[in-house]
Amino acid sequence: MSISEITQQLLAAKQSKGLSFADLEQIIHRDEVWIAALFYRQASASEEEAQKLTQALGLGKEIAEKLTEYPVKGNSSIVPTDPLIYRFYEIMQVYGMPIKEVIQEKFGDGIMSAIDFTLDIEKEEDPKGDRVKVIMSGKFLPYKKW
Repeated sequence: MSISEITQQLLAAKQSKGLSFADLEQIIHRDEVWIAALFYRQASASEEEAQKLTQALGLGKEIAEKLTEYPVKGNSSIVPTDPLIYRFYEIMQVYGMPIKEVIQEKFGDGIMSAIDFTLDIEKEEDPKGDRVKVIMSGKFLPYKKW
């Protein structure tokens, strides 16, 4: 996956300032996962959010302006090769249909919104090895009959 020039600049500035996405969450009052999505051009910021972020990172107005543009989302159609990202792809390959069946059994025929959606990542301490807890919450949208 190639990383855009803007993403590279944002990540370099974040690293040089010694900030985490959780630190940026406290500054611009958006979830750390949303901020990471903004860095990777999968979300767009308001002018105020872009200004706060670029100010915290010591970046210029031209980056702030780019962050307010509407992005092209999900812009890769190839199977991911990064091991961590591939695991999510693999999870959907193995559990996608079972997840779909359980959701439809509980809610009916429809989908989970990726627009009215939140995603949180938590670390669970475990003596056998720490665990990654991914929490997705999306509004259920039933298919319309006409």
